[in-house]
Amino acid sequence: MKVKGLKWILVIALLCVVTACGNEQVKEGNQAGTTGSGDKTETLRKVQLVLDYTPNTNHTVLYVARDKGYFAEQGLEVEIISPVQGGADAAVGSNNVEFGISYQENVTVARVAGVPVVSLAAVIQHNTSGFASKKDKGIDSPNKFEGMRYGGWGSPIETSIIDSLMRTDNADFDKLEIVNMGDSDFFTAVERDVDFAWIFYAWTGIEAELRGVDLNMVYMNEYNENLDYYTPVVVTGEKLIKEDPELVRSFLAAVAKGYQYSIENPAEAAEVLIAAEPDLNAELVRASQQWLSPKYQDDAPRWGEQKLSVWKGYADWMYSNELLNGELDAEAAFTNEFLPQ
Repeated sequence: MKVKGLKWILVIALLCVVTACGNEQVKEGNQAGTTGSGDKTETLRKVQLVLDYTPNTNHTVLYVARDKGYFAEQGLEVEIISPVQGGADAAVGSNNVEFGISYQENVTVARVAGVPVVSLAAVIQHNTSGFASKKDKGIDSPNKFEGMRYGGWGSPIETSIIDSLMRTDNADFDKLEIVNMGDSDFFTAVERDVDFAWIFYAWTGIEAELRGVDLNMVYMNEYNENLDYYTPVVVTGEKLIKEDPELVRSFLAAVAKGYQYSIENPAEAAEVLIAAEPDLNAELVRASQQWLSPKYQDDAPRWGEQKLSVWKGYADWMYSNELLNGELDAEAAFTNEFLPQ
């Protein structure tokens, strides 16, 4: 039942965007803005950061860094833009955007496909995603997946992870039915079409708590340490690192300051995101931020730090499950060089 052909679709999409001349949503990066009054005016360098998804508490600190002036302190005016076609990896790899938010799995596939994207920092130290179901279904371990309907989006990574977890728990993957959820949200799908789905607890799990929906969570990293990968990550392109390392260093200094603020002041950080994105559910943002803020740094010596073992472990797992066309040079896929000491 594994679906492996979609990896080619992702690779082709990435390469198509990398070879494109530009993107309508992306402006030239070397523009300048100004701030200040009277005779004293500071010139700010305009750069762009592309999100991976609609704004949520993974992104709070970016708004904190922007709206509390941390970027300006570093001489930067940062525009936060919506996801672009092909994703952040292709956008930064083709130098259309300076920075982006991505995921370790996407960076891994992109690197093997020849896209020169580099992970600069781990947004969260541990994988907080997992397979969620309503508690009354009794799906509290991978062996309970047998006979159930999984709602997914057709990714080969999904099926390989589920297969791996079920084998670890002595269950038969062929006894699982996979249903494409399409545009259905998690709560609609588990009421109507499926028994469980993959969610990020910091957002959908917290929303379930607010709705009074009791969930069982099967966290993949509890069954396989190689699945405790970084998701999401801050990314840029190799060319920018080579040609303008000080820009990368300044950007990360402001972002790290935003994370530190959000770790120490989750309630205040939530209000920054709510003010910046008023269409978000304010109650959900506040509750999610309280849950997520301690997990930004967690057990790492500093926010953002990444381990070679995590990059190698997940890439090895992907390769052994035929999700990669070649082996990853893990040391080239990430760097801790630009994180503040």
